[in-house]
Amino acid sequence: MNSSTRGAVHLGALIAFGCGSSNEVVGTPSDAGTERDIVRLDAPTLDTQPTDSQTEPSMDAPMMDSVDLPREADGPLTASSCLIRGFVHPLDIGPDYDQFMPVVGSHCLGTNHQAIDRIERVVFLGDSVTVGSPPTGMGDYYRVRLANALADRFGLARPDVLWQTVNIFNGRTFVQQSGAFASCAEWGANARDLPGAGQLAECFPDGMRDQRTLVIITIGGNDVGNIHERGTNDESVTTLWDATRAFVQQLRDTASWLVEPGRFPNGGFVVFGNMYEFTDATADTASCPAAAATGMSGTWDDPIALRDMVVWANEEYMRIATDTRTDMIFMLEHFCGHGFHHDDPAAPCYRGPGTARWFDDTCIHPNPTGHGVIADMFSAVVAE
Repeated sequence: MNSSTRGAVHLGALIAFGCGSSNEVVGTPSDAGTERDIVRLDAPTLDTQPTDSQTEPSMDAPMMDSVDLPREADGPLTASSCLIRGFVHPLDIGPDYDQFMPVVGSHCLGTNHQAIDRIERVVFLGDSVTVGSPPTGMGDYYRVRLANALADRFGLARPDVLWQTVNIFNGRTFVQQSGAFASCAEWGANARDLPGAGQLAECFPDGMRDQRTLVIITIGGNDVGNIHERGTNDESVTTLWDATRAFVQQLRDTASWLVEPGRFPNGGFVVFGNMYEFTDATADTASCPAAAATGMSGTWDDPIALRDMVVWANEEYMRIATDTRTDMIFMLEHFCGHGFHHDDPAAPCYRGPGTARWFDDTCIHPNPTGHGVIADMFSAVVAE
């Protein structure tokens, strides 16, 4: 594996993840700075069509045909065999999820640790990816599309238009609860905004915990963006490792609280996303014209350290999913190739001619197609 290439990939990942940063250490990344070999397999191309903004995603129609998925000769589908699919170039980069032995869904869109059924209440937590933001219209936000699909699947009361709409003055939905759905997500949220007196306290009052609950989360992009900015201002690598461990611990604290025995007496389930980026593994932030205006510029003196923080954080997200028996969708891997180098044959994540871009002009948020894809990914994990 070429270390300079991998460093460029995750430099791009770190500086582009942001969407708008408890200091307990999860563990020391003892393999920081080392290379890992990822299995290479010949696999069919992921052929995801843009989602019609007027069509709700089907909970029973994952984006790919599981019949054609590559499988290990004597065992289940692995993350590595799933996640090298669909790229023109042999892909030997990325986090090593299989070290944690996750159960991967047949759709290759995420893990399959839970049998999610008979849901009575759905709660959305996290950042602006979950809330939704202009220029995408509210009907295309993944949160709204997924809520409607889940309402149909589980026979739930749909949320009203005030829940679907974002209040641009506070970056939240106009109402927190509507129908069987709640949202405490907020523009600019960091992982520290979830546990303790944060979004968990807001969205899970004692009187509502007896409902069988599904929790959907996107978080971490703003934490990574903050770490990148601090690194460009010459903050020490040691301090930034502490910040990386801290935000990962905050997600772990959140997941652990949600799955604590007795928290939801009638059952509770959690699905969260990992962290995507817009440069298609090129680290070329200038590929998005708005990047400089939103502060995503500048470089680190030690890009290898930057890479290692991102690799470790994504791997720890998977460790959290396997430890807590919750589920994670592979946003990083499936969005790679659909960023601002989607039409660049030299990009590591190039998927071929005609590949659509899934990011809007803010660089860091999904466009309507991207929101539809995220809704489909969460839907597939819930459905299997």
